[in-house]
Amino acid sequence: MSYAFVFPGQGSQSVGMLAELAEAHSQVQEVFSEASDALGYDLWDLVQNDADGKLNQTDITQPAMLASGIAVYRTLAAQTDLAPAFMAGHSLGEYTALVASGSLGLAEGVTLVAQRGKLMQSAVPAGQGAMAAVLGLEDAQVVAVCEQAEGIVEAVNFNSPGQVVIAGNKAAVEAAMELATEAGASRVVPLPVSVPSHCSLMKPAAVQLAETLANMDITMPSVPVLHNVHFSQAQSPEEIKELLVQQLYRPVQWVETVNAMKAQGVESLYELGPGKVLMGLNRRIDRKMGMQPVFDNASLEKALASL
Repeated sequence: MSYAFVFPGQGSQSVGMLAELAEAHSQVQEVFSEASDALGYDLWDLVQNDADGKLNQTDITQPAMLASGIAVYRTLAAQTDLAPAFMAGHSLGEYTALVASGSLGLAEGVTLVAQRGKLMQSAVPAGQGAMAAVLGLEDAQVVAVCEQAEGIVEAVNFNSPGQVVIAGNKAAVEAAMELATEAGASRVVPLPVSVPSHCSLMKPAAVQLAETLANMDITMPSVPVLHNVHFSQAQSPEEIKELLVQQLYRPVQWVETVNAMKAQGVESLYELGPGKVLMGLNRRIDRKMGMQPVFDNASLEKALASL
Protein backbone atom coordinates (compact mmCIF):
# COMPACT_ATOMS: atom_id res chain seq x y z
CA MET A 1 0.00 0.00 0.00
CA SER A 2 1.28 3.44 -0.94
CA TYR A 3 0.59 5.98 1.79
CA ALA A 4 1.47 9.54 2.77
CA PHE A 5 1.73 11.50 6.02
CA VAL A 6 0.00 14.88 6.26
CA PHE A 7 0.38 17.41 9.07
CA PRO A 8 -2.24 19.91 10.29
CA GLY A 9 -1.75 23.65 10.73
CA GLN A 10 -3.03 26.28 13.12
CA GLY A 11 -6.52 25.76 14.42
CA SER A 12 -6.04 22.14 15.50
CA GLN A 13 -4.36 23.07 18.80
CA SER A 14 -6.05 22.49 22.16
CA VAL A 15 -4.96 22.65 25.79
CA GLY A 16 -3.96 19.17 26.95
CA MET A 17 -3.28 17.81 23.47
CA LEU A 18 -1.23 14.58 23.29
CA ALA A 19 -1.41 14.08 27.08
CA GLU A 20 -2.62 10.48 26.78
CA LEU A 21 -0.01 9.62 24.16
CA ALA A 22 2.73 11.14 26.31
CA GLU A 23 1.85 8.88 29.26
CA ALA A 24 2.49 5.77 27.20
CA HIS A 25 5.25 6.86 24.82
CA SER A 26 8.49 8.63 25.82
CA GLN A 27 9.01 10.12 22.36
CA VAL A 28 6.40 12.82 23.04
CA GLN A 29 8.20 14.25 26.06
CA GLU A 30 11.57 13.91 24.31
CA VAL A 31 10.39 16.00 21.38
CA PHE A 32 8.87 18.68 23.59
CA SER A 33 11.98 18.78 25.75
CA GLU A 34 14.14 19.39 22.68
CA ALA A 35 11.72 22.04 21.43
CA SER A 36 11.63 23.73 24.86
CA ASP A 37 15.42 23.91 24.99
CA ALA A 38 15.44 25.63 21.59
CA LEU A 39 12.65 28.07 22.47
CA GLY A 40 13.79 28.97 25.96
CA TYR A 41 10.51 28.14 27.74
CA ASP A 42 8.63 24.99 28.78
CA LEU A 43 6.47 24.30 25.74
CA TRP A 44 4.97 21.09 27.18
CA ASP A 45 3.81 22.85 30.35
CA LEU A 46 2.26 25.61 28.25
CA VAL A 47 0.48 23.11 25.97
CA GLN A 48 -0.85 21.10 28.91
CA ASN A 49 -1.83 23.94 31.23
CA ASP A 50 -1.77 27.28 29.35
CA ALA A 51 -2.24 29.26 32.55
CA ASP A 52 -1.82 32.58 30.71
CA GLY A 53 -3.95 31.72 27.66
CA LYS A 54 -1.02 31.89 25.23
CA LEU A 55 -1.59 28.74 23.17
CA ASN A 56 -3.67 30.60 20.58
CA GLN A 57 -1.00 33.31 20.20
CA THR A 58 0.40 32.63 16.74
CA ASP A 59 4.09 32.64 17.71
CA ILE A 60 3.26 30.00 20.38
CA THR A 61 0.71 28.02 18.36
CA GLN A 62 3.12 27.39 15.50
CA PRO A 63 5.96 25.74 17.46
CA ALA A 64 3.39 23.88 19.60
CA MET A 65 1.74 22.38 16.52
CA LEU A 66 5.06 21.55 14.86
CA ALA A 67 6.32 19.78 18.00
CA SER A 68 3.04 17.89 18.29
CA GLY A 69 3.23 16.61 14.73
CA ILE A 70 6.85 15.50 15.15
CA ALA A 71 6.02 13.85 18.50
CA VAL A 72 3.34 11.72 16.82
CA TYR A 73 5.63 10.96 13.88
CA ARG A 74 8.52 9.83 16.11
CA THR A 75 6.17 7.78 18.28
CA LEU A 76 4.94 5.99 15.17
CA ALA A 77 8.49 5.56 13.84
CA ALA A 78 9.58 3.96 17.12
CA GLN A 79 6.93 1.25 16.74
CA THR A 80 7.34 0.21 13.10
CA ASP A 81 9.34 0.80 9.93
CA LEU A 82 7.88 3.70 7.99
CA ALA A 83 7.99 4.14 4.23
CA PRO A 84 5.66 6.99 3.21
CA ALA A 85 5.63 7.87 -0.46
CA PHE A 86 5.08 11.57 0.30
CA MET A 87 4.64 14.07 3.09
CA ALA A 88 2.70 17.31 3.04
CA GLY A 89 1.29 19.79 5.51
CA HIS A 90 -1.45 22.40 5.54
CA SER A 91 0.13 25.85 5.91
CA LEU A 92 2.26 25.62 9.06
CA GLY A 93 2.09 21.83 8.64
CA GLU A 94 4.43 22.14 5.66
CA TYR A 95 7.21 23.00 8.12
CA THR A 96 6.34 19.92 10.19
CA ALA A 97 6.62 17.80 7.04
CA LEU A 98 10.06 19.26 6.32
CA VAL A 99 11.25 18.44 9.85
CA ALA A 100 9.80 14.91 9.69
CA SER A 101 11.51 14.32 6.34
CA GLY A 102 14.88 15.44 7.69
CA SER A 103 15.07 18.61 5.58
CA LEU A 104 15.14 20.79 8.70
CA GLY A 105 16.15 20.01 12.30
CA LEU A 106 13.54 20.07 15.07
CA ALA A 107 15.26 22.84 17.06
CA GLU A 108 15.67 24.94 13.91
CA GLY A 109 12.09 24.21 12.89
CA VAL A 110 10.43 25.36 16.11
CA THR A 111 12.53 28.53 16.34
CA LEU A 112 11.84 29.29 12.67
CA VAL A 113 8.06 28.98 12.99
CA ALA A 114 8.06 30.98 16.24
CA GLN A 115 9.79 33.75 14.29
CA ARG A 116 7.34 33.24 11.41
CA GLY A 117 4.46 33.78 13.84
CA LYS A 118 5.96 37.00 15.16
CA LEU A 119 6.56 38.31 11.65
CA MET A 120 3.00 37.51 10.61
CA GLN A 121 1.54 39.26 13.64
CA SER A 122 3.69 42.35 13.17
CA ALA A 123 2.82 42.63 9.46
CA VAL A 124 -0.84 43.28 10.25
CA PRO A 125 -1.66 44.72 13.70
CA ALA A 126 -4.27 42.81 15.70
CA GLY A 127 -7.81 43.74 14.72
CA GLN A 128 -6.96 44.99 11.23
CA GLY A 129 -6.99 41.64 9.43
CA ALA A 130 -9.58 38.87 9.18
CA MET A 131 -10.27 35.47 7.66
CA ALA A 132 -13.53 33.67 6.85
CA ALA A 133 -14.57 30.29 5.47
CA VAL A 134 -16.95 30.33 2.52
CA LEU A 135 -18.98 27.14 2.10
CA GLY A 136 -21.07 26.02 -0.84
CA LEU A 137 -19.60 28.07 -3.70
CA GLU A 138 -17.31 27.06 -6.56
CA ASP A 139 -13.70 28.22 -6.29
CA ALA A 140 -14.16 30.63 -9.20
CA GLN A 141 -17.20 32.19 -7.51
CA VAL A 142 -15.21 32.88 -4.34
CA VAL A 143 -12.39 34.43 -6.35
CA ALA A 144 -14.94 36.63 -8.16
CA VAL A 145 -16.54 37.73 -4.89
CA CYS A 146 -13.12 38.82 -3.59
CA GLU A 147 -12.49 40.80 -6.77
CA GLN A 148 -15.83 42.60 -6.37
CA ALA A 149 -15.20 43.66 -2.77
CA GLU A 150 -13.36 46.91 -2.15
CA GLY A 151 -10.00 46.65 -0.42
CA ILE A 152 -7.60 43.72 -0.03
CA VAL A 153 -9.36 40.36 0.26
CA GLU A 154 -8.23 37.16 -1.46
CA ALA A 155 -9.07 33.46 -1.66
CA VAL A 156 -6.23 31.91 0.32
CA ASN A 157 -7.05 28.31 1.28
CA PHE A 158 -8.57 25.96 -1.28
CA ASN A 159 -9.38 23.37 1.37
CA SER A 160 -11.92 21.10 -0.28
CA PRO A 161 -14.62 21.31 -2.95
CA GLY A 162 -17.08 23.88 -1.62
CA GLN A 163 -14.82 25.18 1.15
CA VAL A 164 -12.56 28.15 0.46
CA VAL A 165 -11.06 30.49 3.06
CA ILE A 166 -10.68 34.20 2.31
CA ALA A 167 -8.34 36.66 4.04
CA GLY A 168 -7.44 40.33 3.98
CA ASN A 169 -8.29 43.65 5.58
CA LYS A 170 -11.15 43.29 8.07
CA ALA A 171 -13.57 45.61 6.22
CA ALA A 172 -12.83 44.01 2.86
CA VAL A 173 -13.35 40.50 4.27
CA GLU A 174 -16.67 41.55 5.79
CA ALA A 175 -17.76 43.00 2.44
CA ALA A 176 -16.77 39.79 0.64
CA MET A 177 -18.69 37.74 3.22
CA GLU A 178 -21.87 39.68 2.38
CA LEU A 179 -21.26 39.26 -1.35
CA ALA A 180 -20.65 35.51 -0.90
CA THR A 181 -23.96 35.15 0.93
CA GLU A 182 -25.72 37.03 -1.87
CA ALA A 183 -23.99 34.74 -4.40
CA GLY A 184 -25.58 31.69 -2.75
CA ALA A 185 -23.02 30.46 -0.23
CA SER A 186 -24.57 27.95 2.17
CA ARG A 187 -22.55 29.35 5.07
CA VAL A 188 -19.98 32.09 5.61
CA VAL A 189 -18.09 31.70 8.85
CA PRO A 190 -15.66 34.26 10.33
CA LEU A 191 -12.55 32.54 11.71
CA PRO A 192 -11.18 33.35 15.20
CA VAL A 193 -7.83 34.69 13.99
CA SER A 194 -6.24 38.13 13.85
CA VAL A 195 -3.58 37.36 11.25
CA PRO A 196 -4.81 37.21 7.62
CA SER A 197 -2.56 34.36 6.48
CA HIS A 198 -1.57 33.61 2.88
CA CYS A 199 -2.71 36.91 1.38
CA SER A 200 -0.71 39.83 -0.04
CA LEU A 201 -0.80 41.65 3.33
CA MET A 202 1.85 39.13 4.41
CA LYS A 203 4.43 40.31 1.86
CA PRO A 204 6.34 42.47 4.39
CA ALA A 205 6.61 39.43 6.66
CA ALA A 206 7.75 37.34 3.69
CA VAL A 207 10.64 39.71 3.01
CA GLN A 208 11.83 39.32 6.60
CA LEU A 209 11.28 35.55 6.54
CA ALA A 210 13.48 35.33 3.45
CA GLU A 211 16.28 37.03 5.39
CA THR A 212 15.92 34.49 8.21
CA LEU A 213 15.84 31.53 5.83
CA ALA A 214 18.92 32.73 3.94
CA ASN A 215 21.07 31.82 6.95
CA MET A 216 19.44 28.44 7.64
CA ASP A 217 20.79 25.02 6.72
CA ILE A 218 18.02 23.28 4.80
CA THR A 219 18.70 20.05 2.92
CA MET A 220 16.70 17.98 0.47
CA PRO A 221 14.13 15.83 2.31
CA SER A 222 14.54 12.06 2.57
CA VAL A 223 10.85 11.68 1.61
CA PRO A 224 9.32 13.88 -1.10
CA VAL A 225 7.45 16.84 0.41
CA LEU A 226 4.71 18.48 -1.66
CA HIS A 227 4.53 22.23 -1.13
CA ASN A 228 1.38 24.31 -0.63
CA VAL A 229 2.24 26.81 -3.36
CA HIS A 230 2.52 24.48 -6.36
CA PHE A 231 1.63 21.03 -4.88
CA SER A 232 4.92 19.61 -6.19
CA GLN A 233 8.36 18.74 -4.84
CA ALA A 234 11.08 21.36 -4.72
CA GLN A 235 14.18 20.61 -6.76
CA SER A 236 16.79 22.22 -4.48
CA PRO A 237 17.21 23.57 -0.92
CA GLU A 238 17.11 27.08 -2.42
CA GLU A 239 13.71 26.35 -3.96
CA ILE A 240 12.43 25.02 -0.62
CA LYS A 241 13.35 28.36 0.99
CA GLU A 242 11.70 30.32 -1.83
CA LEU A 243 8.51 28.25 -1.56
CA LEU A 244 8.33 28.83 2.20
CA VAL A 245 8.61 32.57 1.56
CA GLN A 246 5.92 32.49 -1.14
CA GLN A 247 3.66 30.37 1.06
CA LEU A 248 3.19 33.34 3.40
CA TYR A 249 1.34 35.37 0.76
CA ARG A 250 0.12 32.78 -1.75
CA PRO A 251 -2.83 30.37 -1.40
CA VAL A 252 -2.68 26.92 0.17
CA GLN A 253 -3.59 24.55 -2.65
CA TRP A 254 -4.76 21.67 -0.47
CA VAL A 255 -7.22 20.10 -2.93
CA GLU A 256 -4.52 20.01 -5.60
CA THR A 257 -2.00 18.59 -3.10
CA VAL A 258 -4.23 15.66 -2.17
CA ASN A 259 -5.11 15.05 -5.83
CA ALA A 260 -1.41 15.14 -6.76
CA MET A 261 -0.64 12.42 -4.21
CA LYS A 262 -3.53 10.31 -5.46
CA ALA A 263 -2.35 10.73 -9.08
CA GLN A 264 1.03 9.34 -8.03
CA GLY A 265 -0.44 6.22 -6.48
CA VAL A 266 -1.12 7.17 -2.86
CA GLU A 267 -4.00 5.11 -1.49
CA SER A 268 -4.08 6.23 2.15
CA LEU A 269 -3.36 9.37 4.16
CA TYR A 270 -2.41 9.53 7.83
CA GLU A 271 -2.92 12.85 9.63
CA LEU A 272 -0.23 13.09 12.31
CA GLY A 273 -0.97 15.57 15.08
CA PRO A 274 -3.87 16.91 17.13
CA GLY A 275 -7.37 16.90 15.75
CA LYS A 276 -9.02 15.62 12.60
CA VAL A 277 -9.28 18.78 10.49
CA LEU A 278 -7.46 17.39 7.44
CA MET A 279 -9.41 14.14 7.58
CA GLY A 280 -12.63 16.12 7.24
CA LEU A 281 -11.26 18.05 4.27
CA ASN A 282 -9.78 14.97 2.62
CA ARG A 283 -13.05 13.05 2.77
CA ARG A 284 -14.65 15.85 0.78
CA ILE A 285 -11.79 15.80 -1.72
CA ASP A 286 -11.81 12.02 -2.30
CA ARG A 287 -13.91 9.66 -0.20
CA LYS A 288 -12.24 6.61 -1.72
CA MET A 289 -8.84 7.35 -0.20
CA GLY A 290 -8.09 5.66 3.11
CA MET A 291 -7.72 8.25 5.88
CA GLN A 292 -6.69 7.98 9.50
CA PRO A 293 -5.86 10.59 12.13
CA VAL A 294 -3.18 9.69 14.70
CA PHE A 295 -3.25 11.66 17.95
CA ASP A 296 -3.87 9.27 20.87
CA ASN A 297 -3.22 5.66 21.91
CA ALA A 298 -6.28 4.19 20.20
CA SER A 299 -5.62 5.94 16.88
CA LEU A 300 -1.92 5.02 17.12
CA GLU A 301 -2.77 1.31 17.50
CA LYS A 302 -5.21 1.51 14.60
CA ALA A 303 -2.55 3.14 12.40
CA LEU A 304 0.07 0.57 13.37
CA ALA A 305 -2.31 -2.24 12.44
CA SER A 306 -2.84 -0.81 8.97
CA LEU A 307 0.72 0.27 8.14
